[in-house]
Amino acid sequence: MSDRALLVVRAGALTTVQDRGRPGYAHLGVPRSGALDPGTAALVNRLAGNGPDAAVLETTLDGCALRPRSAVTVAVAGAPCPVSVDGRPAAWGAPVAVPAGALLEVGAAVAGVRAYVAVSGGIAVEPVLGSRATDLLSGLGPAPLADGTVLPLGAPAGPPARVDGVPRPRPPAELVLRVIPGPRADWFTAGALWDLATRAYRVSSASNRIGLRTEGPALERARTGELPSEGMVLGAVQVPPDGRPVVFLADHPTTGGYPVIAVVRAADLPAAAQAAPGTPVRFVPVRRR
Repeated sequence: MSDRALLVVRAGALTTVQDRGRPGYAHLGVPRSGALDPGTAALVNRLAGNGPDAAVLETTLDGCALRPRSAVTVAVAGAPCPVSVDGRPAAWGAPVAVPAGALLEVGAAVAGVRAYVAVSGGIAVEPVLGSRATDLLSGLGPAPLADGTVLPLGAPAGPPARVDGVPRPRPPAELVLRVIPGPRADWFTAGALWDLATRAYRVSSASNRIGLRTEGPALERARTGELPSEGMVLGAVQVPPDGRPVVFLADHPTTGGYPVIAVVRAADLPAAAQAAPGTPVRFVPVRRR
């Protein structure tokens, strides 16, 4: 077996392989998937000397522990968290040299939800439909990591980045999501549209890579009955029967039968990756461009 590999010593609550996803397959029922915070995934790849398409690890809340079989460079960013190599503190947001056989510990998030871990050469699992991303909804891509998993690594593409520091945006104290009207906004009462724009919501602990669920006022429908399944897009704000908005994220279904009251601007979605349960959510209507 090649020594270009990574042993998963501790997988954590949910650690998945992610890259830029599978765009262009919605007509086949395949979600885009990919990193929930693509900007941070691209950042750690640059720090580790990888190209933009290299696959990284996306951790959830409590990090992971990894042991490379050969010397590698790693970079960790996203949710602020402690990083150590064989028990010694190491840099967050900068290239870190990890010797062969050493234990890299990515600790629990101090704030936020998801950390991203890039390893020089990238995670080289077999691609499916052109991507190595784990898709929790369809099951495409590698399974979420488990203790004892061995991940192959690619050949290093270049030297690690030379940096003094990287941007370190704080996870949102309040998640502000700009929205435009959705295709089924007319299925809701004027009061529901007012509530969406003015009332307070919070991130639900039931949120995941498929959708950010909210807790707050139920949105009243003006029309009853069933809606035939129709296409869904990233950022769609769907309203299930309980009336609480759900914001579709990277692993969202490509079709759905609940009405979409609004659609979130794409630029606001990466912050949703770091919005912990209980974070206040505010929907802000904006004009279409």
